[in-house]
Amino acid sequence: MTTKRPSRKQVIILISSENNNIFMKNSTTHVVNINRLLRNAKSVDYIHSDPLRISVVTNKVSLQSDLQIIDQYVKNSKDINAL
Repeated sequence: MTTKRPSRKQVIILISSENNNIFMKNSTTHVVNINRLLRNAKSVDYIHSDPLRISVVTNKVSLQSDLQIIDQYVKNSKDINAL
């Protein structure tokens, strides 16, 4: 079977390297929590880390509201230093 579209999408969130390291320590918990927030669209497969960003990899095309939920979750995480 072939597909015409990519099967995965990424949500990229810019973040400092210090916050990135702290956030990634609990990445499996964050995947579960984000999927719980998305309710019926359990679409987050995993979270990937680069020095200045976090990529949330999904298996579906996300709606704009889903993107906002993911962004707000990362920014409001207790692992993130807002300063």
